[in-house]
Amino acid sequence: MLEVKHLSYEVVSEGKQSEILHDVSFSVADGEMLVITGPNGGGKSTLAKLLAGINHPTSGHVFLNGKEITQMTIDERAKAGIGFAFQQPPRFKGMTVRRFLNLAAGRNLTEEECCGLLSSVGLCAMEYIDREVDATLSGGEVKRIEIATVLAKEHDLCIFDEPEAGIDLWSFSMLVKRFEQIHKEKKAAMILISHQERIIRMADRIMVISGGQVESMGAAKEIMPQLFGEEIATCACRQQKGGNLCETE
Repeated sequence: MLEVKHLSYEVVSEGKQSEILHDVSFSVADGEMLVITGPNGGGKSTLAKLLAGINHPTSGHVFLNGKEITQMTIDERAKAGIGFAFQQPPRFKGMTVRRFLNLAAGRNLTEEECCGLLSSVGLCAMEYIDREVDATLSGGEVKRIEIATVLAKEHDLCIFDEPEAGIDLWSFSMLVKRFEQIHKEKKAAMILISHQERIIRMADRIMVISGGQVESMGAAKEIMPQLFGEEIATCACRQQKGGNLCETE
């Protein structure tokens, strides 16, 4: 179980303090899927980095399975059971996909296991297993490979920052099925940061972050009308005025 209590984060730029997140509190139960959404620049990716240990909060506390991990490094959190996939994954010249998966798993995977992981994210395994994770790969390919590394090991909590970014529709459908499978099996709690409606509709609970604060949070059936009801109403209003913007938005 993840517990986040009164988390705040500030940065200093040109001598001025700016608060990126303010007093964020929530929890994620074992096996639960929480989707975090909200406008761009609202603090979603910053929160993900704080949970993964990439950055450390200005104030507040983070607990995993009852143990405080607030000051743990990203390596220590990985060992404690947190998996993380970046919104924009790094590249590693000289690192093959096979070795990347082995490092993520903490052991030497069989070729069959590597192929299964790559296939689960929409990649033809034999075309990628011995390629380097470098600039020769597209952004979408690197994204899918990184998601495969998170799936290579069992975690207590998996965090995916906009997993749909840069991925084609066919591969995205495969990812959604994989997320649904993990959720059904309750193998790990999941936090997915997303604007994609199909992912949002998978959630047990939804948290909306705007302006660095939790704007709303609750069961999916409670929050969904807030997210999509206004959008439908706006489109209907525009159609009444003679516009036809719904098809292009």
